[in-house]
Amino acid sequence: MRSHLLNDATAQSYRRSVTEGVERVAEKLAATRGPFTGVTPADLAPAIEAVDLDRPLGDSSAALDELESVYLRDAVYFHHPRYLAHLNCPVVIPAVLGEAVLSAVNSSLDTWDQSAGGTLIERKLIDWTNGRIGFGPAADGVFTSGGSQSNLQALLLAREEAKTHQLSKLRIFSSECSHFSVQKSAKLLGLGQDAVVSIPVDRNKRMQSVVLAAELAACRAEGLVPMAIVATAGTTDFGSIDPLPEIAALADEYGAWMHVDAAYGCGLLASRTRRHLLDGIERADSVTVDFHKSFFQPVSSSAILVRDGATLRHATYHADYLNPLRTVAEQIPNQVDKSLQTTRRFDALKLWMTLRVMGADGIGELFDEVCDLAAEGFDLLAADPRYDVVVAPQLSTLVYRYIPAGAASPEEIDRANLYARKALFASGEAVVAGTKVDGRQYLKFTLLNPETTAADIAAVLDLIAGHAEQYLGETLVHA
Repeated sequence: MRSHLLNDATAQSYRRSVTEGVERVAEKLAATRGPFTGVTPADLAPAIEAVDLDRPLGDSSAALDELESVYLRDAVYFHHPRYLAHLNCPVVIPAVLGEAVLSAVNSSLDTWDQSAGGTLIERKLIDWTNGRIGFGPAADGVFTSGGSQSNLQALLLAREEAKTHQLSKLRIFSSECSHFSVQKSAKLLGLGQDAVVSIPVDRNKRMQSVVLAAELAACRAEGLVPMAIVATAGTTDFGSIDPLPEIAALADEYGAWMHVDAAYGCGLLASRTRRHLLDGIERADSVTVDFHKSFFQPVSSSAILVRDGATLRHATYHADYLNPLRTVAEQIPNQVDKSLQTTRRFDALKLWMTLRVMGADGIGELFDEVCDLAAEGFDLLAADPRYDVVVAPQLSTLVYRYIPAGAASPEEIDRANLYARKALFASGEAVVAGTKVDGRQYLKFTLLNPETTAADIAAVLDLIAGHAEQYLGETLVHA
C-alpha cells in the first residue's frame, strides 16, 4: 500500500494519476450541454449505495470510471452559462492550478513550522485585501472556511470588545435581508434569542439608517449594550448594499462594533468602475470577504479582515505542543494565533496564483461583466409583462416572479413559480434559485458567469413561463 503514498518514489505515478483525472474532467467540461442532468435522489442513490467501500478497486483508472457514474455525469456544473441559481461562480484556471499544488504539498497554515512560505503568502494577501478595503497599517486578518465562519469570528471579537459579562444585555443590529449566519452566530456566542434586532429595509432592500438610529437610541435608553452593527455589502437575495457611511457614523456615535459582511460584494474591491459602491467600508471594524464568490475562486477561499489587528487576540489560545507563548516573543508567525480553526488548508494560494497570472483588474473586469449583465436582465424583466421584478440590481442578482395573464390567486401564482423552478431543474436545461418576498414565492437569478448572455436569460425566462403556464393549465383542467 506504500505505493499510494505521494513521495519521491511515487512522483511518476502521481503525475500519471492526476493527469488522467484532469483529462477526464476536461473532457466532461467540454462535453457538458447543460448545467444538470435532472437526475433525482431516488435515481442516483442506488448507484452510490451499491458501492462496497470495503472492496477497493485498486486502480485509479477504475476508480475514475466509477466516479463518472456516481458523480461526474450528474454533477451540477457551475461553469455552464445557464446555471443561474446560487452564489456559485465558475472558477479561473490559475486558481485551479493553485488548488492542485496546495492539495499535493498539503501545508497546514496553523503554524510556521508546518507551512513556512505559505504563512507569508497568506499574510501578504491579507495585507493586500486590507489595502483594497482602505484599512491602515494596524490591520490584520486570517483566511477562513467561508462567510459564516468569518461572520462568527467578527461577532466574537465584537462581543469581547463590548467588555461586559452580562450577555443578556448585548444587542446586534442587522437588516432583515442580512445573512442567516448573523442569527446563528448570536446563538453560538451564547446570546439570547432577542439579541439580534432586525432593521427593516427600504424599497431598494437596503437597511434603513433612520430606523437603525431609532433602535440604537431605544437600546441605550433601556440600558442595553449595542454590541455590533452588521452592514451587508451584497445581500444574498438582492445583492443590495447597505448605506455604509451612515451606518459607520451611527456605530461611532453609539460605540458599536461595525462589521461589513461583504462575502458577495467583495468583488467590487477589484472593480475599476464600481469600487465607489463600497465607500465607507474602510470605517468598519471588521469585514467578511468570500473570494470564492466574486473573485472566481474554488471553494473555499475566504477571509475575515480587522481594522485593528490587536482585536484578533480574542481568538488566541496557546498550546505548548503547537504555538507556545514563547513563540510570540520569538516573533514566529503562527496563523493559528488569529484563527478559530487549527489545521487549515493553504487556500490563500489560489488567490495568489490568480493575482500573479491575471491581476486584480482581470478579476474586476469579470465581476463588472456580470453586474452589467444583471442590468440587461433587469431591463428584460421590466419590459416583460409575464414577470414582476422586485428591484434594480446593485450587483448581479435579480429577483422576479411569473405573473399569468389570466386571473389567478396569489397562492396559485406561488405554486406555479415553485413548480416552474422544480420542472426547470428536472429538465436539466437551466438552474435558478428561489426565495420569498413579503411571504410570496419568487425566483432568482444569481449571475456570476461572464459567459452567460442576455439571450440565455431571455431563453430561461421563456422556459419558466412555459412550465408555469403548463402548471396553471393543468390546475384549471383538474378544477
